[in-house]
Amino acid sequence: MDRLRALEVFVEVVKRDGFARAAEALDTSPANVTRYISDLEAHLQTRLLNRSSRKMSLTSSGEALFERARSILDDVAEAEAIVSSAALQPHGVLRINAPLSFGVLHLAPLWPKFMRLYPEVQLDVALIDRVVDIVEEGYDMAVRISRAGSASNVARKLATSRNVLCASPDYLQRHGMPQSPAELPQHACIGYSYAATADEWQMLDAGGQPHAVKVSCVMHTNNGDTARAAALGGMGIIWQPTFLVGDDLRAGRLRRVLPDYHMPDLDVLAVYPSRRHLSAKVRVMIDFLVQELADAPWDRAG
Repeated sequence: MDRLRALEVFVEVVKRDGFARAAEALDTSPANVTRYISDLEAHLQTRLLNRSSRKMSLTSSGEALFERARSILDDVAEAEAIVSSAALQPHGVLRINAPLSFGVLHLAPLWPKFMRLYPEVQLDVALIDRVVDIVEEGYDMAVRISRAGSASNVARKLATSRNVLCASPDYLQRHGMPQSPAELPQHACIGYSYAATADEWQMLDAGGQPHAVKVSCVMHTNNGDTARAAALGGMGIIWQPTFLVGDDLRAGRLRRVLPDYHMPDLDVLAVYPSRRHLSAKVRVMIDFLVQELADAPWDRAG
């Protein structure tokens, strides 16, 4: 059995949701497709597909194999491209992971331009706020917002964003403007669940001296847009990056709190696995993002 061909057939069956459609896409017969799947199941000694006259579904083994097989086939295609002229032409599926809010606000508007520039690249974009394992979860690259870079992957800086403390004018009118970090525990705060320091908010004064304050949070959320909405509704003080709240600060919907203090800057990074060959599609995407985000407008506020 040609195992690579069998994996290709299996992936196509799943993608096309059927043997006949897979056979048409692969320019072969349904009988050949059936034979490849049967041989692959026999070789692996497990059922990969649940099949009936009306419906087909993946077994748990099939689900595990499908994700890995797609990655293997992509790697093979890239390896072939390295030694051919096709290496110069970006092509294939580019799987990208990015944070939800940043992805919606600042990346989504860029995708049409990229796709017009590189029509042979098909984007598969997943917006997830948690930090993913790029290799284990099958991504080619990720965009991350981080203070510390990436210990296990190669990272290229795309832009910088500041973290700021802010609240609505309504909240500040009702509760007053804090004059120092020591007053923050007296205020209602909205916490970010993925913050490395939890409810201990850390900031620097104008002289660079650090201040750490344990705040009282009336709400926690793992999503910046939710924290922003709570602040706009007058629920309390948030710390969020200017790429999310910059427009609100410019428009006066939110006001800076403790403007003489600042939190450590955030790097916007393109991250990709160090152990893998940098394919043409990843390279052009990173170069594209560097260019498009070079003059990012979000830090013009406050």
